[in-house]
Amino acid sequence: MENYKLLTPGPLTTTKTVKEEMLFDRCTWDDEYKVITQKIRAELLEIAVASPNLYTTVLMQGSGSFGVEAVLHSAIGKEDKCLIITNGNYGERIVTMAKCIGINYTTYSVEYDTVPKSYEIREILSRDKDITHVAMVHVETTTGIINPIDDIAKLCREYDKTFILDAMSSFGGIQINVEELGIDYLISSANKCIQGVPGFSFIIAKIEKISKCKGNSKSLSLDLYDQWINMDKDGKWRYTSPTHVVAAFSKALDELRGEGGVASRNKRYKDNNNLLRRKLAAMGLNSYINEELQSPIITTFLFPSENFNFSSFYNYVKERGFVLYPGKLTRVDSFRIGNIGEIYEEDIEIVCHIIDEYISGGKYE
Repeated sequence: MENYKLLTPGPLTTTKTVKEEMLFDRCTWDDEYKVITQKIRAELLEIAVASPNLYTTVLMQGSGSFGVEAVLHSAIGKEDKCLIITNGNYGERIVTMAKCIGINYTTYSVEYDTVPKSYEIREILSRDKDITHVAMVHVETTTGIINPIDDIAKLCREYDKTFILDAMSSFGGIQINVEELGIDYLISSANKCIQGVPGFSFIIAKIEKISKCKGNSKSLSLDLYDQWINMDKDGKWRYTSPTHVVAAFSKALDELRGEGGVASRNKRYKDNNNLLRRKLAAMGLNSYINEELQSPIITTFLFPSENFNFSSFYNYVKERGFVLYPGKLTRVDSFRIGNIGEIYEEDIEIVCHIIDEYISGGKYE
């Protein structure tokens, strides 16, 4: 199998040293492994700028969607109602989860290239007194748009609503001051901006909130409260954990610190994104999201013509060492290129050269 770099929003390209951590077999019940688990929990709070007196970290087996569903199962009780804000596929996935779980919810949706309007959300919260929770996605990797969490967090504080933030593709790559914003639950995943590998998600939760979640969950495996109690009491996961992935994630945290923390990583991602958009625009490949709403995580590009064959384009780029990401827009033909992972400006220069060869050579005609 040929080696290539992933220009995707996770799984993503990881360092050799992160991969090497998975060559050693560890026991999920061993004290040394428990130390790794607790190290991760503490360091995630530091990245979130959240005091351990007010917040805790819960690690959950499974992908990011498992983490989001665990929060919905556990944080939203029978008498509660959740406002779900959507402008992309991943916000809509939260709606699907809510349907499956059977929680009470309502939705506020805007177009995929538009951010939620705080004055409209204020009107909803003022009108619907039954709403107790608000859930939304920070960076919608459907398009790459970044949503205004400061405004929504302020509204949640003003109206005393529990704020659930899916920060899957932003945490570790964009600074989020969880305590200052008053976020009640933040969910992210091992294989995103911290640059680990897939296998578990994590939830940064306000202790005051999670303490009241006992008995809410309709799922045994996804019971966030029980998982938290076990991690705090015994220092371990309730059930078999992805030991190799956990060790790799611990190493990835070390490497994030070595890079200079979230601010330095954010700058690298932004530099990648700015270079990519500028070079592709010169080739006639325009981004779907306006620059002021564009995150540094992933960019959606419109097809240059009706004759553009994405499959041919994808294979051409892959054969030369890079994997792109198909589009998720239903009404617009598009593809996506991620800027995160072990990717630097020299990689962006190379892939742009490859794309230019394909476009200028008229291979899609």
